[in-house]
Amino acid sequence: MNYPSPDNGFHNRQAALICESYQLLLRESLLNSHHPFETQAEALFHAPFAVLSHTVDTDPVFNYVNLNAMELFEFTWDEFIGIPSRLSAAPACQADRDRLLKEVSLNGYIKDYQGVRLRKTGGKFLIKNSVVWNLCGDRGNYAGQAACLIDWEFL
Repeated sequence: MNYPSPDNGFHNRQAALICESYQLLLRESLLNSHHPFETQAEALFHAPFAVLSHTVDTDPVFNYVNLNAMELFEFTWDEFIGIPSRLSAAPACQADRDRLLKEVSLNGYIKDYQGVRLRKTGGKFLIKNSVVWNLCGDRGNYAGQAACLIDWEFL
């Protein structure tokens, strides 16, 4: 999967899945409708918050991140895409992360998640009031999960 750009529509299919699933489950828009970008996918990629999504695999891997997520976690697109999403949390935080993902799987979303995450350079940050939701593909089938990180504090 190539870096989001006008040439690939900023990965408009995955961006649409992320935004439409958020709207469906939370009954509100993920993006401000008054953004200066040409498309929803471009707006999501340049959003003022971090957005990530992962696959449905037994050991899910990241399949989308926006610019803010890359900066926050200190990974390039090529480094981020395809790595197991579990690696975003410290080993000591894995049980908490597993509980979160199970709760989201059962309830569709969680709006007030808080947890510690790792940066590429080894630094940590606390995400606060984050939203994690299921991605609903064609015909409502489960298509992974996404997260929106709005507030964080470096530790």
